[in-house]
Amino acid sequence: MIRRIILILVILIIAEVYFYQAIKTLTSNSYILSGYWLLNFLLFAGIIGGVLLTRSGRVSQAALTSLLTVFLSVAIPKLAASPIMLIEDFTRLFRGFPPRNIYVSEFAIAFALCIFAIVLFGLTRGKHFYRIRKETLHFPDLPEAFDGFTITQISDIHVGSFTDKKGVEKGVTLANEQQSDLLLFTGDLVNHKASEMDDWIETFAQLNAHYGKYSVLGNHDYGDYIRWENPSAKAINLERLKAIHREMGFRLLLNESVQLEKDGQSIALIGVENWGKGGFHQYGDIRKATSGLSLDSFKVLLSHDPSHWDEVNTNFDQRIHLTLAGHTHGMQLGVELFGFKWSPIQYFYKNWAGLYNQEGKYLYVNRGFGYHGLKGRIGVWPEITVLTLRRSG
Repeated sequence: MIRRIILILVILIIAEVYFYQAIKTLTSNSYILSGYWLLNFLLFAGIIGGVLLTRSGRVSQAALTSLLTVFLSVAIPKLAASPIMLIEDFTRLFRGFPPRNIYVSEFAIAFALCIFAIVLFGLTRGKHFYRIRKETLHFPDLPEAFDGFTITQISDIHVGSFTDKKGVEKGVTLANEQQSDLLLFTGDLVNHKASEMDDWIETFAQLNAHYGKYSVLGNHDYGDYIRWENPSAKAINLERLKAIHREMGFRLLLNESVQLEKDGQSIALIGVENWGKGGFHQYGDIRKATSGLSLDSFKVLLSHDPSHWDEVNTNFDQRIHLTLAGHTHGMQLGVELFGFKWSPIQYFYKNWAGLYNQEGKYLYVNRGFGYHGLKGRIGVWPEITVLTLRRSG
């Protein structure tokens, strides 16, 4: 983890140096060049100071998040433009390093401005730029009654980040318009506290599906990332959050399973509490959740953190046909075009967005309905997933 963070910092520094070269090529004005470095220093110092003061409790997490958002909105265009300057340097290597071409520098800066426009869209409208992503999954042992059965999955609502009720309601409407048989939510309803839901219960209670709504908890739902007056206050908060799931019409699965019945046949829906690698709590108990299930039953697992999928597949003696997860948000930042996808999160999570298949056992990682940390989404848009289960011959 530390090595990856150091690598990211090195890349940011290299991008900063190259972008400065483009500016220096276009102007020799000392005030502009000095002002460029001064603004960068103030922003970097603000982030370092914000991190230290946030840990001491003297600055709010929201203030630090705002600083990081400003930093990324400036850094991302520079990162995108720096390869242009790098390519120019590669050609200069074979030409005896002549002065930089002014047109290349102009192009690099113009490209950075275009990327900045995309970033600006992501930080404003992008947070509610919901995308419907559909997948059809085939299983030879799917009960015939469930051939064509549809599931809508949402994940990582993070309601404490929302400020635009109409934008959120648009997402809820889109989810309902899919008219799926089943609606599943894979955790992180709030950022920290159950009270964040006070003005949103009615909104999310509008979600509906013929065979019901089921949910699990995510790592943020336990209140592990803020200070509480005492352990009792934290426990009361968690119980209140569980009650909110019921008030919204969701059946919260806590290391347990239920049978979904259709035309005399059934599939098992399993829900575990949060289980994650890399320092995340491991409250989930897959063995407890599947106790009493027959080995040949068709199983769908809700598990917030996709890192749990590897654990289930390698160290569990029952076949889990389909696992639904979230957690990564696709880092709310990346590129997804024409089948290509990239995000910095892929250097931390092997399975970070979309569909994965391991010997006929599927994992789908939802990119998240809401946002947290970065106040928006850039390139990795909020997602409503629709999965269709088909019986293969």
